[in-house]
Amino acid sequence: MDGNGRWARARNKPRHAGHRAGVRSVRATVEVAAERGVECLTLFAFSSENWRRPEEEVSNLMGLFVEALRREVDELHRNNVRLRFIGARQQLKPGLVRKISAAEAKTAGNSGLLLNVAVAYGGRWDIVEAAKRLATDVANGTLSLAAIDESTFADRLQLAGAPDADLLIRTGGEERISNFLLWNLAYAELYFTDVLWPEFDKDEFDKALAFFAGKQRRYGHTGDQVEAAQC
Repeated sequence: MDGNGRWARARNKPRHAGHRAGVRSVRATVEVAAERGVECLTLFAFSSENWRRPEEEVSNLMGLFVEALRREVDELHRNNVRLRFIGARQQLKPGLVRKISAAEAKTAGNSGLLLNVAVAYGGRWDIVEAAKRLATDVANGTLSLAAIDESTFADRLQLAGAPDADLLIRTGGEERISNFLLWNLAYAELYFTDVLWPEFDKDEFDKALAFFAGKQRRYGHTGDQVEAAQC
């Protein structure tokens, strides 16, 4: 969700005004995802690299997370959305962690859209942590080395149990993954748009979905094989 700062700068506003405006786009994106039947949506809210930003901006972002949780969780719950947070929670303040845990518990029984919010998350960190979990299981004898395959590795990742991503959407004109879901994006279609995140609305999301709909998902097969299987 890139471009909040540039959106604010273009309007002679402070960066935190851009982040606040971006919350509206989050709300619109979650709504249209649920309406279009998307099963799983993951939002990259704060990366492990974002800790390097100015202290005031980080503080404002953390305050915005708390505010958004207080304001949005009840509505998400009413709409049958299941909320899950991924990332290094130990780096967050205890008050925010408590609110995150409460939001997850409140929505845990919902059966609609699975909404993952990545906070203090990095793809490399995720893979390293999964490797540590596997190594611990092997060391204590609960898992054999021979039993480790792609499936058992994926079960130790932050998105364990969720489907792999089909589509990556990045706003703001940059065309890179930026350490996001490195394992889970292995077969994702990549959609880049110049639209800044505060201007990303339902119509823009539909454009991304239309882009995806035009792709043939082959997973190593030939196009002829895929077409034959669809007949």
